[in-house]
Amino acid sequence: MLASLVKVLLIEDSLAEARFLQEILRQANLRHFHLVHVKRLGDALAELDRGLISSQPYDAVLLDLTLPDSQGLASLPLILQQAPSLPIVVLTNMNDDELAIEAVRQGAQDYLVKRQIDAKLLVRSLCYAIERKQAAEALQAKNQALATQVQESAVELDKAKQLNRFKSEFVSMLSHDFRSPLTTILLATGLLQNSEKKLTEKQKLTHFHHINAAIKNMAQMLDEVSLAGKAEAGQLQCQPTYLDIQEFCRELIAALELSAAKKQIALVFTCQGQIEKALWDENLLRHILANFLSNAIKYSAAGSSVQFNLIAQPEIVTFQIQDWGIGIPKADLQQLFQPFHRASNVGSTPGTGLGLAIAKKCIEACGGEIYVESEVGVGTTFTVILPVVSGSI
Repeated sequence: MLASLVKVLLIEDSLAEARFLQEILRQANLRHFHLVHVKRLGDALAELDRGLISSQPYDAVLLDLTLPDSQGLASLPLILQQAPSLPIVVLTNMNDDELAIEAVRQGAQDYLVKRQIDAKLLVRSLCYAIERKQAAEALQAKNQALATQVQESAVELDKAKQLNRFKSEFVSMLSHDFRSPLTTILLATGLLQNSEKKLTEKQKLTHFHHINAAIKNMAQMLDEVSLAGKAEAGQLQCQPTYLDIQEFCRELIAALELSAAKKQIALVFTCQGQIEKALWDENLLRHILANFLSNAIKYSAAGSSVQFNLIAQPEIVTFQIQDWGIGIPKADLQQLFQPFHRASNVGSTPGTGLGLAIAKKCIEACGGEIYVESEVGVGTTFTVILPVVSGSI
């Protein structure tokens, strides 16, 4: 919709023709026009700048194609560059259809031959130019909104495809990895049921241990699946409580000492810096550190060691887990935190490929960062940096 007062910039080097156009616009009974006249393109660009700065922009431009500092259609791109939404009506002495088409193609809204101009034609041309430009901009805005909507829909579709693939891989992984502990349970319970009288107490105890270990293995896998599902759905949330982080780490080491002792691996824990009691999500922190420590034990050679360093600073705490195990090939490092990805050198070592992906999501939920350094045959160091959150819950 046009404003009641239409502000027009006339770029015309002929004073007589400028006065003629001003007089024509004064005769317009339907609308009020405010015409500002400049003689040069440079003055016009400066005037357009002033209009924008003063928050009183122009509604349209009347552009003569013959100016002291610009000739022909060369003026058009300079004006449009400075004021891309401004409708331009080109004025010329020549009745040239090809020039008119080219002017419109380059961004002008209309083309008028000076000797044919009267009040009705000029007013109509200006009004139509403004309305066409507004309509074009509205259409462009709608197209942009539609393009954005299509892009967002494509992103959502891609997420849905990834989620479906993730679910499919879940099912495949579960059916494969659950089969082994289930087989162990079935065999052990079958022997206990059918051959109970033939088995010694030691043999029975061994079978019970196998059943217990298989159940723990399945429970751990289900826990990983649940966490991975929440992570993929963006539902992992940090729920901090007051926690003595040093004591927490020592308890975690104690819980893993049995599995480390089976491989004769020494767990070495060190603490540096002054550690104050702060807010931590104990559940997420346990998944993060237990995963890296368990992997360090799993992929280290018997008789080696695992170093666990806790480094406290005023605003951050750094957890560093270093092993001297098999290491990670460079080709696998980029995909290390992708669900179900396992390094190419793990061999027959059991695992779901979910642990590191879950750990990274937990770290992100805590607002932290993770770094990894590794060399095949030398070992791996995971460094987790988490912010220290103090205050009330």
